[in-house]
Amino acid sequence: MNKVLSLAVAASALGAAAPAVAQEVKLGLLMDLTGAIESLAPAILDGAELAITHVNDQGGILDGQTLAGVVADSGCDATMGGSAADRLVNTENVTAIVGGLCTPATVGGANTAAIAGNTVMVSPATSAPSVSELDDNDLVFRTTPSDAFQGAQLASLLLSKGIEELAITYVNNDYGSGFANTLAAEFEAGGGIVAANLAHEDGRSDYRAELGSLASSGAQTLAILGYANGSGQTILRQAIEAGNFTDFVGGDGMVGSDLFTGIDASMVEGMIATRAGAFDGDSADVFMSLAEEAGIDGASVYAPQAYDAAFLLALAIEKNGSADREGVSAALREVASAPGETIMPGEWEKAVELIAAGEDINYVGAGGELDFDDNGDVDGVIVEMTVESGEFVEVGVIE
Repeated sequence: MNKVLSLAVAASALGAAAPAVAQEVKLGLLMDLTGAIESLAPAILDGAELAITHVNDQGGILDGQTLAGVVADSGCDATMGGSAADRLVNTENVTAIVGGLCTPATVGGANTAAIAGNTVMVSPATSAPSVSELDDNDLVFRTTPSDAFQGAQLASLLLSKGIEELAITYVNNDYGSGFANTLAAEFEAGGGIVAANLAHEDGRSDYRAELGSLASSGAQTLAILGYANGSGQTILRQAIEAGNFTDFVGGDGMVGSDLFTGIDASMVEGMIATRAGAFDGDSADVFMSLAEEAGIDGASVYAPQAYDAAFLLALAIEKNGSADREGVSAALREVASAPGETIMPGEWEKAVELIAAGEDINYVGAGGELDFDDNGDVDGVIVEMTVESGEFVEVGVIE
């Protein structure tokens, strides 16, 4: 045997003996790990990663491949979200994306990279009504309800508590303006008076001028639609220092432990807030048990919605039959809606068997039914939160 042939045979033998390199299907996780909601992001990421763990622990995806989560920080910012999404879509070549979280990051990521790259995004936390109007080629979905719903629920809650006059300040972006517009319209439609409705820019250190204008309206209740790690925290702290308001109200962006940094907790005792809540049913109970088993807080803000987003995308990829992006959107709608055998959180192996057999499935998740409408939106549950001894606690579902 000549030397060249001997080398070729040896190389072939080595190749045959070497273990096969495991293949991956990549799922982007576009998370606001820094910025205005950074205190909320770890629990949301935990929810998404738990879904990935369940897939891999039950045989993997697409005939045993590994589902790999690729994390990118979108910083609750449109520019940063665009850059992070571009890396996921065009460098990491993910099949789909869970995220973003903040509305600016989601919209920036969609418009910069995801839509052009034919990449489905499912946000567990973006709630601005304007997202429903994106020209997205049916690529942008969310597992949390729009603020068109949350704003109406918050208005109803305040009126039911006898609050008749309200001053509103909101962060000047799609999230804040959409939420404020709905809250104001529904509050007034119910007979309430919106004495002031004022935008503010995020990231500033001093909002005393804006607070002076709001206080001059005479309203004693101030609704702050901002972020727990950003403008919302600063405005709340400076409003307490000024002493111009007796009661405070917040939306989901305010529900975070960092909100109370540098604030006397007794001054915000009883503060009212709203957020998306978990569905009260069998699938929610299953998720909570799985979260407890994994050592994560399943009740954290948007953790259930993040689990649903990641699990749904995995199901859609499995249904689509490949890691290609084409077809994921249609498959997502199929696995999220009736008819079909019900699949609950954690039931990956069952779902794979049904898909392989050509059977329809209908995922009912931690957030309940997830039937996407034409805009990629879902109905949801909004819960009342209140501050007790320096932390937010859930009061119950707003009916």
